Amino acid sequence: MTFAYGQTVQRDRRQSIPDPYNPERTVPGPWGDAETVEIRGAWVAASSSTLSETATRDQILTEKSLFCGPTADIKPGDRIRADGVSYYVKVKPAADRNPFTGWQPYLEVPLEDREG
Repeated sequence: MTFAYGQTVQRDRRQSIPDPYNPERTVPGPWGDAETVEIRGAWVAASSSTLSETATRDQILTEKSLFCGPTADIKPGDRIRADGVSYYVKVKPAADRNPFTGWQPYLEVPLEDREG
């Protein structure tokens, strides 16, 4: 599936390196050594907004998602870069297939705008 007015976004995936405290385990390496792949025809857009009201402050939180073809290689821990902003994938994305028709929609990947 391609989107006529999509954009090219970059997916960065850190390579695994040995854990300095337990060499039998691996941990994600630095972002500087990350593998970068372009995802063409995708886009990052607002997926929802939530109003958060307290006694002292009103705040609207806007969630962002990456929308792309269902076969895109995206995993938790990846970084998505689009329009000069970096987002992080914290959940396992899934593009379910309709069992009756075989139709498979686009993939929506919820994003966070900070890594911590």
